[in-house]
Amino acid sequence: MTEEVIEKQEKNEKKRAPKKERVARMDNKTLDDIVERVVHINRVSKTVKGGRNMSFAALVVVGDQKGRIGVAHAKAKEVPDAIKKASELARRRLVRVPLREGRTLHHDVIGRFGAGQVTLRTAPAGTGIIAGGPMRAIFEVLGVQDVVAKCTGSNNPHNMVRATMKALLEEHSPRAVAARRGKKVSEIVSAREGKTADEAVAE
Repeated sequence: MTEEVIEKQEKNEKKRAPKKERVARMDNKTLDDIVERVVHINRVSKTVKGGRNMSFAALVVVGDQKGRIGVAHAKAKEVPDAIKKASELARRRLVRVPLREGRTLHHDVIGRFGAGQVTLRTAPAGTGIIAGGPMRAIFEVLGVQDVVAKCTGSNNPHNMVRATMKALLEEHSPRAVAARRGKKVSEIVSAREGKTADEAVAE
């Protein structure tokens, strides 16, 4: 009886091994140059029958500094475990945000979450990142070099991060807008810069 159990365990291990290797290879291949920032760590407690269970909650943002970003929140008994869980979850939630010239936003946008509101404005080269702590972390991992951001209302890190993410997801590149409207990219760019289509093409 024990021999049969051992054989079954060996078969199961052989079946599982390739899947684990494949997942590891995919993670190494797709998530190489990922930058991680811990935005906020909070100690939380749950009151139970025998007393209180203490744990830690971590809010983490990750990105490749080339237009991809992910945000996640996780809890664990220890701080390193909470950060690790949040980081792994954020890596699975990466989304792409279009950037203008790879350094700033395409247009101004407002994002709201709960009682928090953020205003993100495009900026000329050399401006730098003018933003508060949680928003600065997002722009750094996203790869934004020039931006002006203002937070009004709630300054809770979770609200600020989620409001900023909602604003970034509303960013649209001229190419995407042109495809949606059935126009040329030059027409969209000229309208944005206050020029005629002929002037934009001439440049």
